[in-house]
Amino acid sequence: MKILFINGSPEKNGKTVALAEALLKGKEYESLNLADYRINSYGQELPGDQFGEVLTTIKTAETIVIGSPVYWHNLSGAIRTLLDRFYGPVSQGELSGRKLFFLFQGAAPEKWMNEASEYTINRFASLYGMTYMGMATNRSEAKVLSEKF
Repeated sequence: MKILFINGSPEKNGKTVALAEALLKGKEYESLNLADYRINSYGQELPGDQFGEVLTTIKTAETIVIGSPVYWHNLSGAIRTLLDRFYGPVSQGELSGRKLFFLFQGAAPEKWMNEASEYTINRFASLYGMTYMGMATNRSEAKVLSEKF
């Protein structure tokens, strides 16, 4: 089973990565740090865009873990841009058979922030045919969620 962790934080060794390490402890996985790629906003056609490269990597995974810090009460811009870019190049149901886990960490997110972000990720999974496996916001939740692998 190929597991891909998509890090939506600019920090390659920050709290989002630490939460992924807790979820994926003992499992072999690949990390994709969105900060290493240029992904233009939806509707832009600028040179150097690497969305196609990122999408190719995503399509090779059987299990996808999306990790985002809480920025401005919601998903990080890197994750939001990635999700936006799926519209058009990826057909509904195209990622069928894959599992999607969500990690959302922040200092003190309010309940509505977690609910709104989880709704977005769950809807994204559903639209592209993935099975949404759940969300973890801390290490203890990540440990429980890891049992779903």
